[in-house]
Amino acid sequence: MTGNTPILFKGSPGSPYTRKMLALLRYRQLPYRLLIGGHDQDFGLPKPKVALLPTFYLPDARGEIEAVVDSTPLIRRIEQDHPNARGALPDDPLIAFFDTLLEDYGDEWLTKAMFHYRWHYAADIENAGRILPRWSLLSAPEEEIDKRKAYFTRRQIDRLYVVGSNEITTPVIESSYRRFLEIMDAHLQRFPFLLGRRPGSADFAVYGQLTQLALFDPTPRALTLDVAPRVYAWVDVVDDLSGLEVDDSGWLARDQLADALRPLLRELGRTYVPVMLANARALNAGEKEVHCEVEGQVWQQQAFPYQGRCVAELRTAYARLDEYDRKAADAVLDGTGCSELFR
Repeated sequence: MTGNTPILFKGSPGSPYTRKMLALLRYRQLPYRLLIGGHDQDFGLPKPKVALLPTFYLPDARGEIEAVVDSTPLIRRIEQDHPNARGALPDDPLIAFFDTLLEDYGDEWLTKAMFHYRWHYAADIENAGRILPRWSLLSAPEEEIDKRKAYFTRRQIDRLYVVGSNEITTPVIESSYRRFLEIMDAHLQRFPFLLGRRPGSADFAVYGQLTQLALFDPTPRALTLDVAPRVYAWVDVVDDLSGLEVDDSGWLARDQLADALRPLLRELGRTYVPVMLANARALNAGEKEVHCEVEGQVWQQQAFPYQGRCVAELRTAYARLDEYDRKAADAVLDGTGCSELFR
């Protein structure tokens, strides 16, 4: 794929991962074509093995177009395919490690809040049910929209168990999102992005979830505006960073990492880490249910194989650090509760 060939992908405005990748491509100033609505065969494109949004259509080793999903490896593939465009991944392996960890937090923990709020409260369910089908079927008759609304709403509510949203876990999810807003608001008063003055993959992951939590779904939108209007504004800014001037000095310095990131890392250690580890233990034991304690409260969900792979990949990223960088990472992680992920 040449630098001038648009990157083709299919997505939806209501998909946080679509928004994550769209903002990344804008920031990297890469040409793209975004397809909204319809099925793969409608566009004459191959179908992915797992139907997820966004779906990218990229050449395989033989030059044939294949359907590719999963935003995290896609970011790294696009980075390699377009080395002359400004990057979203830090060159420093220590900074890159924390970028990867925070990206996973956005993708795998904040998404629980996104899915929970959208399909837990009546006002959010009604809002999503009315708008999401129209994003794909703008010109469809109202009768068809109504059918899609009923089907899609029921399906998504029935899938709340997948992310662990239920009456037992609701207090954990909602208190965690409020704390995240407070931490993020304080961080943005010092730095415009998670890792300094230029965005990394973690920023786009967090941004993707916030396009829904902060801007679209009524309940978390009201909370965001009340608790952290700066975060609300940040989402609009990150939407299109094509004009942002960046240089290599934009990343946090190594000696800034602990001071800048520990408040957020402590939040990871309180919530994301125990749930991810409990999920990994359940998978290793062949159990279908995850049970653990988070903030003194019960957490219960179905075991999720993909998040088990996420833990394995994070541990691989940690193991790839050389001894010096691993000690530096340990010093930042110490006392946050995140060290447990890498033991």
